Amino acid sequence: MQTDNDIYKEIRPYNDDEVSAAIQRLVNDKEFITAILNYRFPQLSGVLGWLLIPIIKRFLIKKWSNVKTVEDVQLQVAKYMNATINHSCDGVTSTGLDKLDPNQAYLFVSNHRDIAMDPAMVNWCLFEHNFKSVRIAIGDNLLKKPCATELMRLNKSFIVKRSAKGPRELMKTLGLLSSYISNSIETANSIWIAQKEGRAKDGNDKTDPAILKMFYMEGRKRKESFAEFMPKLNIVPVAISYENDPCDIAKAKELYEKATSGSYEKGEFEDIESIIQGIVGEKRHIHVSFGDVIKTSFETPEELAEEVDRQITQNYHLFPANYVAAELEHASVTDAEKARFDKKFDEQPDGVVEILKKMYAFPALKKQ
Repeated sequence: MQTDNDIYKEIRPYNDDEVSAAIQRLVNDKEFITAILNYRFPQLSGVLGWLLIPIIKRFLIKKWSNVKTVEDVQLQVAKYMNATINHSCDGVTSTGLDKLDPNQAYLFVSNHRDIAMDPAMVNWCLFEHNFKSVRIAIGDNLLKKPCATELMRLNKSFIVKRSAKGPRELMKTLGLLSSYISNSIETANSIWIAQKEGRAKDGNDKTDPAILKMFYMEGRKRKESFAEFMPKLNIVPVAISYENDPCDIAKAKELYEKATSGSYEKGEFEDIESIIQGIVGEKRHIHVSFGDVIKTSFETPEELAEEVDRQITQNYHLFPANYVAAELEHASVTDAEKARFDKKFDEQPDGVVEILKKMYAFPALKKQ
C-alpha cells in the first residue's frame, strides 16, 4: 500500500508488489551468490566455483518460486530462525506478552547486544504468540552492499540513514524517520528499534535520549507537547538476555584496544562477521522480557529514558555466568558453571579477561 505519494519509498521495507523483483535482483547479484558459495562450500569455491554458481542460482529460483508477498518472506525467515535456534541455542523463553494485545501496534525499544539476533528474537517470540512481526530499524552502515539492502528490505527492515551529512540533511532524515515510525504505529505496524546506536559492548544497557527526541520530531511538527505525544507511540521496553554472547571475546578485544591505544580500527567486513558469528555462534539460553506499555506522560526525553532503563534493568534475565562474573551467590551457580565461565579466559590477556568479567557482571550488579 502506498501512502502520501510514498514519501517513505527511500527508507521503508518492500511492499508485496515489490517482492518478486527484489528476489530477481538477489538471484542475479554475483556478490550474493558468491557469498553463499563461500559460506556453504568453502573447499570448492576456488577451483570449482564457476561450476557451482549456476546450480546455486537454479536452486534459489526454485526454492523462492512461491515467495510472492511480505508474509511469504516472513514464513521463510521463520523456518531459518527455527533451524538457527535448534542449532545454536538451548532454548528461547519469553515473558510479558500476555499483557500486550496482538491487535495493537507497539514501538518495541530494546537493549542491543547482537546486530541480527536481537530483532530476530523479538520477532520469534511474537510469531510464537500469534502477534504480527515487527518492522526493524537498521543502520545504513550495515547496508554497504546492494544485496544486503535487498535482503533487509525484504525482511521488513527500514533504513536509518546514519551517514547523513550536515545539519540540514540530518534534520530532514530524522524528521522522515520520525514520521515513518508514527505512521507505522498509526497503521497498526509494530516497530523494533535499539535503545541506542551500536551494541552495548560493555554490558551496560542504557537508553540514549537522542533516540526519544527523534521519535518526538513528528509530535513537534504536529504542535503537540512531548508529554502529550509520546504515550501515543505505545513504547514497550524489551530486555533481551543471552546466556552466552557469541561475540563476547571480539567485543572485549575491541574495548581493550580502545582502552590501551586510544582507538580501534574496524575491519572492512567486521560487521558482517559479527552478524554471522551472532547467528551461528553458541548462545545457550535466550530470554526476552517484554515490559509494560509506557502510558505515563513524561515531560522530557531524559525522564522517559530513565523509565525505559528501569524496565530493561528490572526485566533483564540473569544467568549463572552473570552471577559468577559479579561474584554473587545464587542457587544456579554450580562448580560446573564456574568452570565453564572460566574456560572463556583461556589464552586471553589479563586486560581482555577483566573486560569480559565486567561485561557479564554489569546486568547483575545493576539489578542489585
